[in-house]
Amino acid sequence: MLKQHLQFRLSQKLSPQQIQLMKLIQLPTQAFEQRLKQELEENPALESGKAESVEIEENFDNSFEESTDNDTITTEDINIDDYLSDDEIPDYRTQVNNYSADEDEKSIPYAAGVSFNQYLLNQLSTVYLDDQEWAIAEFLVGSVDESGYIRRPLSDIMDDLAFTQNIFTDEATIERVLSSVQTLDPPGVGARSLEECLAIQLKRKEPTAAVELAIAILEKSFEQFTKKHFEKLQAKHNISEEELKNAIAEIEKLNPKPGGSFSGNNRIVEHVVPDFSIRIVDGELDLTLNGRNAPELHVSKEYTNMLMGYKSAKEKSKSQKDTILFIKQKLDAAKWFIDAIKQRQQTLYITMNAIMQYQKEYFLTGDERKLKPMILKDIADEIDMDVSTVSRVANSKYVDTPYGTKLIKDFFSESMKNVQGEDVSTREIKKILETVINEEDKKKPLTDDKLAKLLKEKGYPIARRTVAKYREQLGLPVARLRKQI
Repeated sequence: MLKQHLQFRLSQKLSPQQIQLMKLIQLPTQAFEQRLKQELEENPALESGKAESVEIEENFDNSFEESTDNDTITTEDINIDDYLSDDEIPDYRTQVNNYSADEDEKSIPYAAGVSFNQYLLNQLSTVYLDDQEWAIAEFLVGSVDESGYIRRPLSDIMDDLAFTQNIFTDEATIERVLSSVQTLDPPGVGARSLEECLAIQLKRKEPTAAVELAIAILEKSFEQFTKKHFEKLQAKHNISEEELKNAIAEIEKLNPKPGGSFSGNNRIVEHVVPDFSIRIVDGELDLTLNGRNAPELHVSKEYTNMLMGYKSAKEKSKSQKDTILFIKQKLDAAKWFIDAIKQRQQTLYITMNAIMQYQKEYFLTGDERKLKPMILKDIADEIDMDVSTVSRVANSKYVDTPYGTKLIKDFFSESMKNVQGEDVSTREIKKILETVINEEDKKKPLTDDKLAKLLKEKGYPIARRTVAKYREQLGLPVARLRKQI
């Protein structure tokens, strides 16, 4: 049985332009520049720079909305005059003209170099080995990770040599070849554990009493050393506190990750480009948006000439009409992209300005204890935008402040009430906790229970488990591991 009925339903569907804008907003400066280059490559109607050309009209007639079905567009629907403008400089080009040359994009050269493993192989050529030992040594070097360690058991390496290299050997031979690999630089490379890595480095030093004791501690009492059981170490090795202190000082000079000290590697380091800059001018905060967020774009001169040629032609062929339809699509895409850039710039500035005003005390003083509790909704309500928009701005953007370059999302924090009933930021509590730990007696470091009591005395009643959570977030170890002799 067939039935008919009416159903009303509210639904929200984002337009392609809105989706494009949201994607642009969440991009940091460097990723935005890559997206801009991609658009310039894909849309021949767009060009960048200060070329002398006729610009896209800022406001298109509403009748020229692009249809989802290109076959419904006819050349009679297109008013060529609306795509040509006599404006000398549109708004989006004047927004960056006042930035200094210092803010121009700078290319970062990367020096070519050999890899870490190749660096080790180059040294290996100076070590006397027969053909089979050389093949084993080459395999061992290939097993060294970027930290400088060989993490796999020798038995597994022996099996791999048999199956992949057709080299049949025993663990004793591999161990002997490994000792040759461990003579390479940087000291400690090729170690199978932290204690072995540190011991290799110590054995290359001048054999003083402190160095000899340090080697003995690593080889015979490594567990007690890592747990900082200093009294047990003194009793086991029959040494004084001063002798133990000298031995520990030798160990602290060593590099636990020798591979990280290799300066010839060609690993690309990520460079942070701040999206905003905050300066204090005459006691007031001054916010600027990075000029690289507002590029100069204009319509290709060739496209302008084609439009003008079509307009002046008396008889228009089918190929000309098809060309004009293609040009219209590209010009519409160019206009939407330029509008999205302009909206992105406005959204970034408005959002960061609201954050700056909300945290004005912090930006004027640099004291993290002045940070106010702030969540995404606070800023969203302030600027009358969606929480997701604020999140896109905050998550991957950096701001250059008088106190260093900061990740914007770090300014957001939950709130807790102090003994006076006032809302305080969890960032403020973490800063105070860090200060208390830094000022404690390292011979008798404070446990989480004692830290909780101290914070309560300072007016911050938080539980021990919360102290432990904040301490871990700060990257600080437990009391036992903070102990010093």
